[in-house]
Amino acid sequence: MPQCVCAGATLKCTFGAAPSALIVTPENRVLEGAPGANIKDHIPLKNILPFGPCSSLAFPPTASATAAALGALTPMPCIPSTPAPWVPGDPTVLLANMPILTKNSLLTCMWGGIITIQQPGQMKVEAVL
Repeated sequence: MPQCVCAGATLKCTFGAAPSALIVTPENRVLEGAPGANIKDHIPLKNILPFGPCSSLAFPPTASATAAALGALTPMPCIPSTPAPWVPGDPTVLLANMPILTKNSLLTCMWGGIITIQQPGQMKVEAVL
């Protein structure tokens, strides 16, 4: 089974300059002490925080700034736009009646970026004796 994702997971966007953190509000979900995430945790600025400057020309502020700079790419501060849930999730395990979010899940930003999970937020350490 892939690693489950919880609050504090590290995210990366293909057009973002910096990593971000996943925010999971604890609505009836706890996974080993931290709120667990499901595929519906995709709301911009609630669950998905900005990724620093966005270099996507589909992002209107970046397109405008690049045009003003006579075509020199000018990344502008990210404002994620993620209208659809994460895919694929794990449909065999439900959390708040939705499939859990796993390390292999992806989220698409309306500005063309693909958001991946770099670190799932939970670590299980096993002692080797």
